[in-house]
Amino acid sequence: MNKAMLTVGIIILSLAALLMINIISNYSSGSELDYYLVKETSEAAMVDALDLKYYRETGLLRMDKEKFVESFVRRFADSVDLTRNYQLSFYDINEVPPKVSVKADSSTVLSFEESNLEMSTQIDAILENTYQNDKYVTDELNDPSSDLGKINVVN
Repeated sequence: MNKAMLTVGIIILSLAALLMINIISNYSSGSELDYYLVKETSEAAMVDALDLKYYRETGLLRMDKEKFVESFVRRFADSVDLTRNYQLSFYDINEVPPKVSVKADSSTVLSFEESNLEMSTQIDAILENTYQNDKYVTDELNDPSSDLGKINVVN
């Protein structure tokens, strides 16, 4: 009887150890996966949202806000881990120059409630352009009455 109880105890202890290893590895690798998912998705969505007509005319990069959010959510949903809950927040989206601030909150294996989001990943991304110094662009940027580079506010 003594050896049987010892065997059961060892089995229960090993199952508990495996469960703890699984939870810790899910938490540590989940944070890294979320970071790269948000980073790569935001970069690809920014490139998708570029206004090429505006770039050809002025030489400056400009991004469409609505197109960025649509592309980001679509790409994020295609690549996300289906066993976790996510909440996306867009804090700052500038059209000129293209800049975004995205935050993704996610849950871990231990979360039983939908409102309990434990891990948070925030990315601030700026898309830069290394265009040659064009006289037209330089003159327009230095002209205070020019519309070039101004943020378009749509109500």
